[in-house]
Amino acid sequence: MSSFEIRPGTPEVDAERDAFVHAHGQGSFFHLSHWSRVVQRVFGHRRRDLIAFGGEEGKQIVGVLPLMQSPRLLGGSNLISVPFAVYGGPVGATPEIELALVRAAKVLGKQLGVGRVELRTREPLSFEATEERPGLESDLPKMADGSLYVTFECDLPEKPEDVLAGMPKKARAEARKARNKHGLELAQGRWYVDDLFRLFLRNKHQLGSPCLPPRLFTEMLNEFGTDAEVHLVRRGKVALAAVMTFRYGDTLLAYYAGTAEGADREFSASNFMYMALQEWAVERGFKKFDFGRSRRDSGAMSFKKRQGFEAQQLHYRYLLLKDKDLPSFTPSNPKTAILRDTWTKLPEPVVQWLSSHIARYLP
Repeated sequence: MSSFEIRPGTPEVDAERDAFVHAHGQGSFFHLSHWSRVVQRVFGHRRRDLIAFGGEEGKQIVGVLPLMQSPRLLGGSNLISVPFAVYGGPVGATPEIELALVRAAKVLGKQLGVGRVELRTREPLSFEATEERPGLESDLPKMADGSLYVTFECDLPEKPEDVLAGMPKKARAEARKARNKHGLELAQGRWYVDDLFRLFLRNKHQLGSPCLPPRLFTEMLNEFGTDAEVHLVRRGKVALAAVMTFRYGDTLLAYYAGTAEGADREFSASNFMYMALQEWAVERGFKKFDFGRSRRDSGAMSFKKRQGFEAQQLHYRYLLLKDKDLPSFTPSNPKTAILRDTWTKLPEPVVQWLSSHIARYLP
């Protein structure tokens, strides 16, 4: 493409921007303007989207970089693509356009005085050199490489019964036992959102992490309509586990989730939930199941691998502007380990109150 221009995004082009994202191979659910609108309403982060326009009259969208200015707990801010999401980064008609979008983000970041620009890219940036391609010449400084996270996605079978058959032997036995012996069922309905939040809060408390506010869950359901759903695992009338899913094209993405105390140990509730969720997805014509992001060497990563999923490296990139180094939030960091341990000992109402004040700073 010979000529294009980078401009700030505006709400007036959201529909056209979302259509471009849907048509692009590297677009994701989190690139959509709906996600940014929810984050803006719930957390007050400011939209700073960059849009590339080209075509004969310069009115056609040819590239999108969803960006939000996210405040930091101790002052200042970052530009993130995209906060509270697992995927992001530029999507453009050509590598040249994606490079121009990242350059524009660097300029914008300097103008705003942010600490860093964070690109949560699933694959290496299209203009970067890899073993398969030479890459483009760039005046960008070397970007820090975030290799802390992996994601999990699989192709779904054609028939629901093939989901269980395709699981590893031990996971298959646990899921079958959960259904046949313990009588677990999977139900759907946005009226289960309160159960989801209660279970999600419990899990976050147990892990020593702040919880997201309940308003976020209801705003997601309101904003995305039929593209968002809440699923509940129950044994009789007892809620054991829940998950919120998102529809993006032919992919079902499992995102926010929680389980009741002892539900996995006694009933293999999570094992059953994700098996039954894949069956539900097959019945409705989905072709792929996205199990979401996990930190390397975490319990969540181990669980997903035991379900038969293979880890795929995420290629996050960071342009350090005012920052000199990336912060470390890994469990091995002694400072965060102390905070996590203290957090688990706080009463749950205190955890929810504190979370409501600090969650916006932890995107």
